[in-house]
Amino acid sequence: MDFPKFKAATVQTSPVFLNVEKTIDKAISLISEAAANGAKLIAFPEVFVAGYPYWNWIMTPVHGSAWYEKLYRNSVAADGPEMTRIFNAAREYNIQIVIGMNERGDSYGEIYNTNLIIDSNGNLIGKHRKLVPTWAEKLTWTSGDGSSLKVYKTEIGPIGTLACGENTNTLARFTLLSQGELIHIANYISLPVAPPDYNMAEAIKIRAAAHSFEGKLFTIVSCSTISQEIMDAMKADVPDAEELLTRKNSAFSGFIGPNGAVIGEPLIDEEGIVYAEIDLAKCIQPKQMHDILGHYNRFDIFDLRVNVTPRKNITFIDNNEDFFGR
Repeated sequence: MDFPKFKAATVQTSPVFLNVEKTIDKAISLISEAAANGAKLIAFPEVFVAGYPYWNWIMTPVHGSAWYEKLYRNSVAADGPEMTRIFNAAREYNIQIVIGMNERGDSYGEIYNTNLIIDSNGNLIGKHRKLVPTWAEKLTWTSGDGSSLKVYKTEIGPIGTLACGENTNTLARFTLLSQGELIHIANYISLPVAPPDYNMAEAIKIRAAAHSFEGKLFTIVSCSTISQEIMDAMKADVPDAEELLTRKNSAFSGFIGPNGAVIGEPLIDEEGIVYAEIDLAKCIQPKQMHDILGHYNRFDIFDLRVNVTPRKNITFIDNNEDFFGR
């Protein structure tokens, strides 16, 4: 059985705030750089295209409502022409890409926090919509459904992904592990508005280490940063926005191995790309001790059922048919 070895890259940076085209330009530049350095996989932050709703945290819901419209206007379809440029870059540079985006829904109002999984042939092979927006995020995003809790087979190995706080959801993580996940992409945003005693960077690392140690797999973390551009944009409505959005230890990006330990030097708050050599064969031996998907579990006691049916907002029935379509 083949267990691939490859070089991976993860990005810690900010988007060009609420500007889809320029953010995609930036993403393609980073993809080109990572590929030139030998990477076969690159991970981007949560909702990198094209920004996070920080106004939810520092404005009242009424005050921040105008910003919601701005975000909606800068949300895009997962397979739309804007994202096609990313697909083409994956093919051109022969690299797998996982990238977060604001995905426009069908109601002219709903937005999903979505991660796209793109293979090295430029195919969109999957997307995951965040299941539950976290805390103030509920003012912006619609919840996803179980149909996107999938692991995708690629030439470098099986990839799964969860966005930000849902990496604390034990059942969601187990659902991915049970499908043979060996590469987990956990992407985040910098969140300096957390409670004063909350170390966001450390919390991100703990979550990633927990998933890697429990599942005996590699976790790749990509986190955004808050640029001066973002803070300046908020100042017109919140004069002390810069103070509210600036705090150390708010972003962590890096790699965690199957033993739960950090690989190499992660990025804390600083922007950049970091790399690691991934050898999926290292996921085998640790399972001899604790394989929660096999011998180290009791499925005669525990039974997890996952509804993977896509949610439908409406079902149309022809007047000439009865309820059962006859």
